[in-house]
Amino acid sequence: MSAKSMVSSALLASAIAGVMASVAHAGPLTKAEADAAVSAKKVKCYGVALKGQNDCAAGPGTTCQGTSTKDFQGNAWKFVQAGTCENIQVPGGGHGSLTPVKA
Repeated sequence: MSAKSMVSSALLASAIAGVMASVAHAGPLTKAEADAAVSAKKVKCYGVALKGQNDCAAGPGTTCQGTSTKDFQGNAWKFVQAGTCENIQVPGGGHGSLTPVKA
């Protein structure tokens, strides 16, 4: 199996797991979930979530967690470890952002 094929398989498996988790856990983050993320030194990172896998803030017409309508939507965020957000690269040469981005 080539390296490209292994990476593609891993990404597909990750995407499927994420979709299943989103379906099982759709809805707004509870205060306890948000507090736990902050306690674990996680920050909101905009523009890095895949479609339907955001933690919240997906913009007009959405309710919150799991409602982003496209991959790397600029106004949707995921919790990530503090200090890593702006190092996350997304297709097209972009990076994660600590504030909403146009994408």
